[in-house]
Amino acid sequence: MSEKNAPARDYSKRTSARLLLSLVAPYKALLAAIFVASLCDMGGMLFIPTQLSAMVNVAVNTRDMSSLMGHGVAMLIAAFVGSGGYLTTVYLTSRLCAHVGRDLRMRVYEASLAFSASDFNAFGTGSMITRTLSDANVVQQTLLMSILMIFPVPIACVIAVALAFSTDVVMGWVLLVVTLAVVAICVVAVARSAPIFTRLQGFIDNMNTRLRESITGVRVIRAFGKESYERARLGETFTDFAESAIRVNFVFALTDSITFFLMNAVEAAIMWVGADRVGAHAMQIGSISALVEYAMLIMLFLMMAQFAILQVPRALACLTRAASVLDVRPENADDPASCALRAGEGGDEVARFDHVDMRFSDADEDTLHDLTFSLRRGQVTAIIGNTGSGKSTVARMLLRFNDVTGGSLSFAGVDVRRLTQGELRRRIAYVPQKAWLFSGTIAENLRHGDADASDERLWHALGVAQASFVRELPDALGTRVAQGGTNFSGGQRQRLAIARALVRDADLYIFDDSFSALDYKTDAALRHALTGELAHAATLIIAQRVSTIHDADQIVVLKDGEVVGLGRHDELMEGCPTYREIADSQTRGGTTDE
Repeated sequence: MSEKNAPARDYSKRTSARLLLSLVAPYKALLAAIFVASLCDMGGMLFIPTQLSAMVNVAVNTRDMSSLMGHGVAMLIAAFVGSGGYLTTVYLTSRLCAHVGRDLRMRVYEASLAFSASDFNAFGTGSMITRTLSDANVVQQTLLMSILMIFPVPIACVIAVALAFSTDVVMGWVLLVVTLAVVAICVVAVARSAPIFTRLQGFIDNMNTRLRESITGVRVIRAFGKESYERARLGETFTDFAESAIRVNFVFALTDSITFFLMNAVEAAIMWVGADRVGAHAMQIGSISALVEYAMLIMLFLMMAQFAILQVPRALACLTRAASVLDVRPENADDPASCALRAGEGGDEVARFDHVDMRFSDADEDTLHDLTFSLRRGQVTAIIGNTGSGKSTVARMLLRFNDVTGGSLSFAGVDVRRLTQGELRRRIAYVPQKAWLFSGTIAENLRHGDADASDERLWHALGVAQASFVRELPDALGTRVAQGGTNFSGGQRQRLAIARALVRDADLYIFDDSFSALDYKTDAALRHALTGELAHAATLIIAQRVSTIHDADQIVVLKDGEVVGLGRHDELMEGCPTYREIADSQTRGGTTDE
């Protein structure tokens, strides 16, 4: 991520609040309905103690049955209104929070799709998984608890304290003091737990990263006998998380204990002071029951609110982390004034490198420098070079995974930076260095190249890709594919990935070291089949075996990011020492790594 695109920002609580408001803004009608339902819930709940107090006073003083029945019916109605309001509030709040969680996940995921490789690496795969899934879940659950547990607190406290003052001023002051004391305890607990929750999210990132490393590299770990070392690394990460979680739980336990103590102390105080006030004829005996109910409701809501409030710092940290992703302007962002390509535009020259330089944002020197060559329709261009020479980076520039930093790279006569990434990639078929298949069926994987491709087209692509083994499978095109294609061999995965690219009708086909897992016989048969199949398009083959590119129309030899040779095989054998060294090393049985 470049300094230009990622200036230092202060991701404060204000940033988190802005993001949350933007997430709930589309659901204003739902918020209004939740507010009305919550008022019904609180009104019904607080009306019941008032009617109970009146019933006790009537029973003690007048014993008027008609008045008792009236208060009883009023209590029943209040119970139905309060219960209905609560159920409605829970249902509507659940819908709102589910929508907000979904929208946050989609925003983060869609933003990550536009990232360049360096943009993505600035966060890391483990962190991006946490931000997309775990962080969004935390925000969703905290919003749910906040609406159900925190939002009713100020309403309940204000109404209950007001009713207490209307009953007796002394009792009103008792409730007010207790309410302020519990609020102060909650504020201290939140202030102490907020930084711990922020660190917890970082520990979750570390756990994700190390677990993924251990699971992905389990064979290497076992092969080198490093099980104890990896176990110690994971144990250290888990211990860091556990220690912080224990500190948070201690804050929870201490706050709960104090609140429970205050609940019992308040109940005893109300009974004690209330008895004196009744004896002094300052209030009626039935009012004590109402005051106890008010106090218990206040304490109950404050206890629930304290649990929810302790989650708020964690949710704010998660929103902050999401905002840091959403605020990134990708290095290879589309030009607002981008243009579209017309069919057949550009003539025979499909792509052209004109003195192209490419430097990664965190590098001190160019990865590629002064590249000049073109890819023409009906021709096969090959790129070969030693390890780290930048061969695969050429393919990434054509696909705009990384943009050029100097010179000009054009596609169909138009600078690729003036084309949208979607428009450009629709005209290119790409076989990556690592043949990756998605979970599903073989047909579903092949139709990533063209969603509307018929079965006949799929079979044709498989035939050209020398993937005849698919016909021998019991379910043929319907055969299930495991994630990553792990239920196929390396050579089978590469042939399926090649077939997927051939399904697409493209102007440029890029094979990034896509023949390395094939035996020489299959390699030769595949290249022979591709010659006729791709005559209408330009073909770029990035390879490390000279035999793979021997018959290419144009071979580009890279060394340290620069073109040191350009021509056919025979010409380069005579005039390019670098190419000759690579060819000689392979002839003698050596290897050249990618």
